[in-house]
Amino acid sequence: MNQRALEVWCFGELAGHLTEADPLLRFTYAPSWVSAGRPVLSQSLPLDGSFTDAAAYAFFDGLLPEGDIRELLGSRLGVSSNNDYSLLEQIGGDCAGAVSLYPVGRASIASVAGVRWMSERELRDLVVELPSRPMFAEPDGEMRLSLAGAQDKIPVVVENGRVGLAMGGQPSTHILKTPIKRLPATVLNEALWSRVGDRLGIVCAMSTPHRVEDVEMLLVDRYDRSVIDGEVIRLHQEDFCQALGVPSSRKYEREGGPGLAQCFQMLRSASRVPAKELPKLLDAWALSFIAANHDAHAKNFSILYSPGGTGLAPVYDVLNTAAYWKVKEMDRKMAMAVGGEYRPAYIRARHIDRMLSHAGLGVAPSRRRLAWLAAEAPQAIVDARQKLADEFWDHPHLNQIVQMSVKRAETLADAVVPARPATRK
Repeated sequence: MNQRALEVWCFGELAGHLTEADPLLRFTYAPSWVSAGRPVLSQSLPLDGSFTDAAAYAFFDGLLPEGDIRELLGSRLGVSSNNDYSLLEQIGGDCAGAVSLYPVGRASIASVAGVRWMSERELRDLVVELPSRPMFAEPDGEMRLSLAGAQDKIPVVVENGRVGLAMGGQPSTHILKTPIKRLPATVLNEALWSRVGDRLGIVCAMSTPHRVEDVEMLLVDRYDRSVIDGEVIRLHQEDFCQALGVPSSRKYEREGGPGLAQCFQMLRSASRVPAKELPKLLDAWALSFIAANHDAHAKNFSILYSPGGTGLAPVYDVLNTAAYWKVKEMDRKMAMAVGGEYRPAYIRARHIDRMLSHAGLGVAPSRRRLAWLAAEAPQAIVDARQKLADEFWDHPHLNQIVQMSVKRAETLADAVVPARPATRK
């Protein structure tokens, strides 16, 4: 075995080895993993090894942060931000899902798990420092934490009101997110939509705003963790880009990334009961549309491999991005087209019907479901806003977010329940 190999562990077992294969990565399953009948790590990585280095790269690259965070992370660790292997070698110990990566022979050392509990002042300082110290990473540091995405965040352990950092092989339980620079009320924006989703019967990763002194943060429940007999257990998951073998750099449909039809088809082939899971994806899309979340690309939807079966993961990372287009150069077009149309204001019944048809969904029942969501959403949004206010969380920018999202619900309603032509008397 190549000396530079990383061991890939899953559910406490050796699943395979990852090696460098310039310019990509090469993954091979461990014979013991295959012979024991263990599951695939990804829909794009079948157990028989009939996958390319590009597919392996897409999956493992998808475990790492993106954009400016990756650049800064590489600088702090003294490696190239484009060197996925070296980044995973440094911070691959606690990733999304059940996968952990360690240098050969180091997994047993990492099995000594623990939590570094923080005082409120230490927690405040962590949030302040995180933008300049992503993942709290240091060369040869004790923490090996990695999360995908372009927002400042870090895995943490939350227990009995305490917040701590996972050490060694300790699984984290929550994701701590910091406010996004120069964008007002992002913590409350995201917290709002997990409550709206809950009100509409859409399973979301619950997002709880938290404040220490003058600093706000968001604590998001990790749906890829479960507590059994007091022990935190990792559940496996992967986002739709990983499942489709698409690297993070091509997550947007207009840049060659997955569209909605591909996402529905992949979920259909991956899930144990497609008839149960496909409507959940339609609900997840509708929530993002109503929320005016223009950044709902394929990495913002995931498959969860749970003991109950493979299906759609709870909805996460929903926030109204359109409300910030004047503050920051946010795209006014959606990340994925609806029936060929990227501009929300131009969505009509034909676009909805085309999307449903291409997704292989029953048009009539799907339209009825979308119509119900569009009708119920405005009150759900107002109620969620009030619930936050009752918990002493509010911000003037939420007024614009609520107004814009209520209008977006009306747009969806007009598209799925078009006005009937006037009849002559």
